[in-house]
Amino acid sequence: MKETKTTGRFCGLPTPFETAAGSDWTEYPRPQLRRKAYLSLCGDWQLALRCGGKETLLGAIRVPFPPESRISGIDRPLAAGEQYVYQRNFVLPAEAAGRVLLHFGAVDQMARVLLNGQQVGQHEDGYLPFTLDITDAVRQGENTLTVEVTDELDLDLPYGKQRRKRGGMWYTPISGIWQPVWLEWVPENYIRSLRITPTLTDVTIETLGGNEEKTVTLHLPEGRQTVAFRGDCVTISIQNPIHWTPEHPHLYEFTLTDGTDVIDSYFALRTVTIQQVNGQAIICLNGKPYFFHGLLDQGYFNDGIYLPAAPEGYSWDIRTMKHLGFNMLRKHIKIEPERFYYDCDRYGMIVFQDMVNSGGYSFLLDTALPTIGLRRGISHRVSPRRKAAFARHTQAVVERLYNHPCVCYYTIFNEGWGQHDADRIYTELKTLDPTRVWDATSGWFAEQKSDVTSEHVYFKPIRLKAQPTRPLVLSEFGGYACKIEGHAFNRTKTYGYKLFARKEEFAAALEKLYRDEIIPAIRGGLCAAVLTQVSDVEDETNGLVTYDRQVVKVEEERMVALAEELQRAFAARMEEQHV
Repeated sequence: MKETKTTGRFCGLPTPFETAAGSDWTEYPRPQLRRKAYLSLCGDWQLALRCGGKETLLGAIRVPFPPESRISGIDRPLAAGEQYVYQRNFVLPAEAAGRVLLHFGAVDQMARVLLNGQQVGQHEDGYLPFTLDITDAVRQGENTLTVEVTDELDLDLPYGKQRRKRGGMWYTPISGIWQPVWLEWVPENYIRSLRITPTLTDVTIETLGGNEEKTVTLHLPEGRQTVAFRGDCVTISIQNPIHWTPEHPHLYEFTLTDGTDVIDSYFALRTVTIQQVNGQAIICLNGKPYFFHGLLDQGYFNDGIYLPAAPEGYSWDIRTMKHLGFNMLRKHIKIEPERFYYDCDRYGMIVFQDMVNSGGYSFLLDTALPTIGLRRGISHRVSPRRKAAFARHTQAVVERLYNHPCVCYYTIFNEGWGQHDADRIYTELKTLDPTRVWDATSGWFAEQKSDVTSEHVYFKPIRLKAQPTRPLVLSEFGGYACKIEGHAFNRTKTYGYKLFARKEEFAAALEKLYRDEIIPAIRGGLCAAVLTQVSDVEDETNGLVTYDRQVVKVEEERMVALAEELQRAFAARMEEQHV
């Protein structure tokens, strides 16, 4: 693909994760519902191109990397009217017994799955997992698995920052399998899912499926505690509870046993609430006011585009941002593999999670006019199909991420893009998960219902003061850009909101922005701020690290000192006596 050749305009820069030792995508991909009996189907598949009634073999593709990525081995885009056909053979291990489940982490956008020529299922949504029971189609000996992929970048479905004509704030589109694929075998009656709801002193574990009698064994610092229960729900009190925070991300490991079905999982004791503190509504973590010092995180990588070459890529991003003093990432318009959220759980990084936009985007209506203050009277048409697809998507996201303690906040619509029925959708999703903070309209076009006041400020000074009844969140700001020679994807174009030629100038400008504008906003009631952004992405060079993750543009010591200043300003604001 032209855009990743090192001799052309675009550079296929290597990342450290392409040679990461002892870490690949064949590990069990679901950390909160782990079984020992599984078979990874990541690795080499055969990929064919179907177009106009003809099928052409393209060669081997490395799953789970999308065909558009350099490290997939294919390195080409999917054009309109084309379809990808994946195929590989597998043999079930001799010990496999009971039901056989086939899991896909995500396939973009539509997948039709066949086993030994028989259709076993299909799925429509490019970001969410699906599971197929293939027991009746699988056979002893060799099996042939086929996945037919259609991806027309259907705007009625969630599609995020992908665009065929990439550039600026739009990125290279991907298609096909882009998360792990695996098999597992389970008893006839097995646990289909867990729902884990913590408080600061106990945890409620709900199960779907399985037998009547079950046991939970907690692996506590002082030893094991086993609780037997009947039915599908148990609440367990935790003695000497240790609360989860970014500063101390304590996880409680447990094993759920249901007959021969044995599952390992974990939870954390953590709450997120909105409380009045000295006359101002504030987001509280574990009942205490907390300042969320965060970054926009697009989740793009120069090696695998939609995921890093190895899972280590996620933990590197998270740990690097923590070392720079940040405690939160706003996962922007993308749902990640579960490994990302697990790493945030165990390393202590709060996630503000966006839903994935659908519908057409208008630069004039959704960005230009609102930026200069015209934020009323603009609406978007929504088809019944898009409305239904967005409802399915958002509800599935909530169900999938419910158990992760790192996820504390959801954004439904971003800057009006695809926005419709925001008040109704807020009410439905808040009812589905009342344990998180809900930002109905991030940036502008606020309607009546939302847990927070959510502002975006670019191209002008940040002058914000909170309303007493809602927490004030600066959900995007900054966008300062610094292009590092030899580490930029686009050699000829640079996209950012304020350009700096040298790292020293870039870092100094960021520090000034925080000290001159964010700290005064904290004194005015600000309780969360999201800087744009973690890394450069293609044309964008406004990251704190380069797209290839080879250069960190700011100094750790100075960034940590800045983070401490922000926290001191917030603590002082919380200690003020309200008159």
